[in-house]
Amino acid sequence: MSVPEHPAAVVRPRRTPVPLVVQQHVDEAVQLRRVRSVLVRAAHVRLPRLARLDERIAAHLDGIGVAGVLGAALCLQVLERPGVAEFFAVTVRAIEDRDTERLSRLLAAAAALPDGRAGLLSAFGWVEAAALRGLVQPLLDAHDPWWREVGLVACDQHGVDPGDTLADALTDDDAGLRQRALRMVGRRGRMDLRSACIAAMRDANASCAFEAARAALLTGDRGASMAVLEAMAAGGGLRAQEALSIVLKVAPLERGLAMLAGFAKDRAHARTLVRGAGELGDPHGIAWLIEQMRDPKLARLAGESFSLVTGLDLAFLDLECDGPDGLVTGPDDDPDNPDVAMDEDDSLPWPDPGKIGAWWQVNGHRFPAGQRFFMGEPPGEGHCLRVLREGSQRQRAAASLHLSLMKPGTPLFPTAAPAWRQQRWLDGMGA
Repeated sequence: MSVPEHPAAVVRPRRTPVPLVVQQHVDEAVQLRRVRSVLVRAAHVRLPRLARLDERIAAHLDGIGVAGVLGAALCLQVLERPGVAEFFAVTVRAIEDRDTERLSRLLAAAAALPDGRAGLLSAFGWVEAAALRGLVQPLLDAHDPWWREVGLVACDQHGVDPGDTLADALTDDDAGLRQRALRMVGRRGRMDLRSACIAAMRDANASCAFEAARAALLTGDRGASMAVLEAMAAGGGLRAQEALSIVLKVAPLERGLAMLAGFAKDRAHARTLVRGAGELGDPHGIAWLIEQMRDPKLARLAGESFSLVTGLDLAFLDLECDGPDGLVTGPDDDPDNPDVAMDEDDSLPWPDPGKIGAWWQVNGHRFPAGQRFFMGEPPGEGHCLRVLREGSQRQRAAASLHLSLMKPGTPLFPTAAPAWRQQRWLDGMGA
């Protein structure tokens, strides 16, 4: 007997929907999707936990779908306060209901809202490919560049070749569509379009230029793209951290150390330097990282970078300690404080520099300086596949990049995709 690959693909008897129950499904689907936005990028979340969350989201979306017209109506009401999660839930229902009129209205509404765009695009990645049959080609053929962008994203998220639309979009007048197309070239490992990406590094739009350089690097260029990304990393612009992160993974260690040395001149760049030491993977920086663990503002990030090099789970090995008394991180209770952003270190353990220093004294010989390490071993295909299976979300994203950089043309593994699809693809890769 075959087993449905999608958690929601279970046949249930039709019953008269209860509005209160359906509303609970809607509220839970939206709330859990908000949680997913955080967990999918978290330092402590692994694939099994993401899978449990995705199963819950799928069950609530299924509950909305079973309710038919009532479910669709209650789901639409969440757009009174539109956000990523709200657009996600409503768009999933429109796609699975095959309601093209409703979908067209959502496309128009999302066009003017960044959160709406993100939620709508993620819905196209959430549903199974079969639900998109007959819906994507009209998007790719549309005159509106936003509609074509949605079509490209749908193809990207399901590993489908969009045909000539991708190459045509690289030189489109619309910067948003160009940026999306350049990103897709890199994500899909389209080596046949590498020269177009190298040419696009001169794009007047900074985001397009960045995506072009990253795509050229991912498709095998090790010349002009490296120079552009290094300049972006040093320039401190909007994409500086992303540029530094990817170039450190492929630059010769001597060049990477020289890049990081440029940030060491200003203490304002301390976090960039600590993060970069982990991304470069040279054990030469471990002693310095252990020293940074004594600074409460850098301790947890330094611990994460140490783990990225050595592969150690600080909490599991009891190499952590209690945080400083009275330290406040993340949003506080002050209603007048405009800063409501989550602390990016919030889920990380507090490293114990004494215990970790003692561990390094005994085990440091296993990590010779001058050799790149990632999660305890030199990056290799089998090792990176194990990290994709077993690592945390941040570690898995790094493993995906390593795999593509080691073998240009390899598509980036989508660590934000629905967990059941990720597990299926990992099984197919032998991971």
